[in-house]
Amino acid sequence: MPSSKNLQGGKAFGLLKDQQRQKLEEINQEYLEDQKYSDEEDLAEKLEGFKNKYAEFDLNDQGEIDLMGLKRMMEKLGVPKTHLELKKMIVEVTGGSSNTINYRDFVKMMLGKRSAVLKLVLVFEDKANGSPCKPAGPPPKRDIASLP
Repeated sequence: MPSSKNLQGGKAFGLLKDQQRQKLEEINQEYLEDQKYSDEEDLAEKLEGFKNKYAEFDLNDQGEIDLMGLKRMMEKLGVPKTHLELKKMIVEVTGGSSNTINYRDFVKMMLGKRSAVLKLVLVFEDKANGSPCKPAGPPPKRDIASLP
């Protein structure tokens, strides 16, 4: 394989993107094989969606979402955030262990029960774009007993 130094910008970027997607695919495979998520409905489809959503961010060289990548994505989604808000969003996803969001953290956040701001924004954006996350039609009737 030619060293990436010989590649022009676009080709090197394309190669980097391919490598990143491959890595995301491998991580998705781990989740599919993880017993902890075996009862998660439509896990394969969800992971595919997460991978595509994650790849939309401007990732840094390590294939992680950094502050500027998060900032650009929030602006693109029409919900610009201050640096402080962005930092809080990253801490919320990583638990403060890192100042970048890696794909594992991202998937954990998306599959998790906690409502991180980033998750809410992405879920809201999917709904706004009419992505088939939820079945169409009116929500099922709920009685007071089913409320949390």
